[in-house]
Amino acid sequence: MVEELLTAVIAAGVGVMVYVGAAARVVKQYERGLVFRFGRLREEIRPPGFAMVVPVIDRLHKVNMQIVTLPVPAQEGITRDNVTVRVDAVVYFKVVDPANAIVAVEDYRFAVSQMAQTSLRSIIGKSDLDDLLSNREMLNQGLELMIDSPAVGWGVQIDRVEIKDVSLPETMKRSMARQAEADRERRARVINADAELQASHKLAQAAEVMSEQPAALQLRLLQTVVAVAAEKNSTLVLPFPVELLRFLERAAPSPPAAAAPREPAPAGPASEGPGPAEVADALDEALAPDALGGPADGLMLDAPPPEHEPDGPRG
Repeated sequence: MVEELLTAVIAAGVGVMVYVGAAARVVKQYERGLVFRFGRLREEIRPPGFAMVVPVIDRLHKVNMQIVTLPVPAQEGITRDNVTVRVDAVVYFKVVDPANAIVAVEDYRFAVSQMAQTSLRSIIGKSDLDDLLSNREMLNQGLELMIDSPAVGWGVQIDRVEIKDVSLPETMKRSMARQAEADRERRARVINADAELQASHKLAQAAEVMSEQPAALQLRLLQTVVAVAAEKNSTLVLPFPVELLRFLERAAPSPPAAAAPREPAPAGPASEGPGPAEVADALDEALAPDALGGPADGLMLDAPPPEHEPDGPRG
């Protein structure tokens, strides 16, 4: 009798241990437990720690409550200004309602991923290229709102959405590089022109001061000499003062205006006789009116004077 009782106690103990082993569950700190009894969800959500369920009848489903990092595959689209780009992003979300995350949607991870891809394509089509490159904060907020609106009914909360990279075609990259280079060159030219303008104003002011104090020009000349000599050059260049040239120009008397004397024409070689210039000068002297005795006398020959006629008839 005692042996049968002891055997029954041992069997009961083994049965209790088997039951406890089959019914015992452990829910981790970052998880929540949902119990389904005959397929129906129990309202009680099991907290982290040790939990007991009815074997065979109850099924415990654990839901991860951590923030999930979900990469969004690169999506290719055309921006509002007709530029083809490839954009990829990353979504950070977490489950806030385990019951809806399991019951309302079949796979909340896949649903969030598809919604993120669709929203990213929509954002690409509504945005300009400049917004995708420089104004990402606003696009991230708009993308977060587009994904979070349907995810609320799934028991999922979108924590943050970030656009990671924007890939452009090589032709567009070269065009943007040329545009940036041209813009930088334009700004450099404007800065140089502004510097020249300011320098001209300063030089004009310095010239006015030096004109009032002539010794300042000499001091500036000495400073220039010192600066050149400090470079250890073998050649020293001394600029000639312009004021001295002006002084000499004012001091020199102006010569009276007079006709320039005629230079004698160069004679030809001795072996060749008089040159053409000498022949022309000789002809000019021979045909001059003074040499010929006037225009009328030049062509008359010398003739004897007429004989003296008597005053009356001879007797």
